[in-house]
Amino acid sequence: MHQEGEGRTVNGDARLTWFKSSYSDDQGGNCVEAALAPNRTHIHIRDSKLGSQSPTFASTSGAWTAFLTHACATRTA
Repeated sequence: MHQEGEGRTVNGDARLTWFKSSYSDDQGGNCVEAALAPNRTHIHIRDSKLGSQSPTFASTSGAWTAFLTHACATRTA
């Protein structure tokens, strides 16, 4: 992930810094942004097309890592 975005308060957490997926483009395709919680135990995910208006969800860092590992393995299989 790269392309630092604006900060935003989520569920009382400190301001988050969002990073847009390197696979995202400016054409409005499938885009996702993520922000690591200040305590580094959770990652927040949102749709980058909607920016700060997007609903978000949070996952534990371990669950997010497992998801990415599976997604990458499936993609290259």
